[in-house]
Amino acid sequence: MKPTFSTLVAGATLVLLGTGLAAGVAEAQKQGGVLKFYHRGTPPSGSIHEEATNSTVSPYMGVFNNLVMYDQSVATNSADTIVPDLATEWSWNDAGTELTFKLREGVTFHDGKPFTAKDVVCTWNLVLGTAKARLRKNPRKSWYKNLESVSANGDHEVTFTLKRRQPAFLSLLAGGYSPVYPCHVPPKKMRTHPIGTGPFKFVELKQNEHVKFTRNENYWKEGRPYLDGHEWTIIKSRSTRVLAFVAGKFDMTFNSDVTVPLLKDVKEQAPHVVCHKGPTNVSTNLIVNQDSPPFDNADIRKAMVLTIDRDAFIQILGHGETIKSGSLLPPPSGVWGMPPDVLNKVAGYNPDVAANREEARKIMEGLGYGPDNRLQVKVATRNIAIYRDPAVILIDHLKEIYVDGELETVETSNWHAKVARKDYQVGLNLTGIGVDDPDAMFYENYACGSQRNYTGYCKQEMMDLFEKQSMMDNGPERLELVWEIDKRLQEDAARPIIFNNVAATCWQPDVKGFTMMTNSVYNGWRLEDVWLDR
Repeated sequence: MKPTFSTLVAGATLVLLGTGLAAGVAEAQKQGGVLKFYHRGTPPSGSIHEEATNSTVSPYMGVFNNLVMYDQSVATNSADTIVPDLATEWSWNDAGTELTFKLREGVTFHDGKPFTAKDVVCTWNLVLGTAKARLRKNPRKSWYKNLESVSANGDHEVTFTLKRRQPAFLSLLAGGYSPVYPCHVPPKKMRTHPIGTGPFKFVELKQNEHVKFTRNENYWKEGRPYLDGHEWTIIKSRSTRVLAFVAGKFDMTFNSDVTVPLLKDVKEQAPHVVCHKGPTNVSTNLIVNQDSPPFDNADIRKAMVLTIDRDAFIQILGHGETIKSGSLLPPPSGVWGMPPDVLNKVAGYNPDVAANREEARKIMEGLGYGPDNRLQVKVATRNIAIYRDPAVILIDHLKEIYVDGELETVETSNWHAKVARKDYQVGLNLTGIGVDDPDAMFYENYACGSQRNYTGYCKQEMMDLFEKQSMMDNGPERLELVWEIDKRLQEDAARPIIFNNVAATCWQPDVKGFTMMTNSVYNGWRLEDVWLDR
């Protein structure tokens, strides 16, 4: 019997209750102190709307506010955990095509300028590409494919007008990737010195050294934040930075930086620290530039998928704990992903790796490749360990089908721009989903023309299915269609998913008020409720 939508949601909730993340004992918060993190590399910029990495979102989310956000004390993001932020209330029209927000009054940006409805209009005009100013990169423009316009009704009310109904639209606005920008600050300045209405003000970024933030003394939320600030020291070596955390030099690790194998070492060396291990809703995947010969040949792409031994990746990198999945995270931590009994029926997920590779070699031989005529490729990946390690395994797997890969590492500041302009042949990529909803996943990563559709996959029949599921209310009918879409994406080798990551974030026991979210690593970093018990 197929699981129902409500069964999956309930299962995810029970898992979270079991982890102790859904509830806690209230303590008397203390003011003061600077929360010290390490960071894995220099953020590409401070402009959240222009980036596609938690290297930016995690440190910079506290600079901003959203119209609405996911409750920072609840581990599972869902429509039921959306709470007011810069908006005080909202309502839909009867047709489900107009979403109106009443806005909070008396809020100011960090430079003292007042926040009004004009700033909301300017922000989404930037994202839509209809403003005079332009974003240098616009990775989530595709999220708003259905957004017709945003209009101000005076200074304290705005209406989002959609082309068709889209029940999940509010969920997109609640994520960490959806802050409100000031209308009077140009995008260029937002990259280097961002200004928001949030609990923390940007202080400085020094390349390869640190990023610093200080308390916003005029924050509109009374009594927040508790911290005097937070600082992120950049340490590129994962072993060095984890050892520094174990030694007590940092209060928290970077977001989901501790791998399953490393976690064992951390707990042995520092048994007192608090660690949350769980799914990140970030998949490790193969990207192949479909516009670059010979990879415009679907048969070559099929052979590359068939040579992947997913279980080997899972055992080597995650000690068996990372998750086999399609594009969406499966239950119990996720709601929308295919469960094992459905996933095992998807072409390419056959556990008989030897048979898969034999089929792949026959495909390659039919195209003229073989032991004496091997295909030479560069395998590009981001120059951080979480990308490099699986890239090395991928190269080893490609050798089985007469493909010799040379590792090409790309610095974080250049990675997303490089693959967005399709300046690569083959790549090992990680794809994080900002909001655990099919609208975010499908439109951002698989829709025709999206900047984040790195492979160039484009099929009109799939676009029609994306729209069909998007118009549905949450329930078993939408869930079944989402599974069918995901199955077809995997069988088309649109962006073959290797596994869904499991990792840990750790903090010292005197860090209080932080909740690690389980179905997106991008939405829990406002830090306004975090305090230090010292």
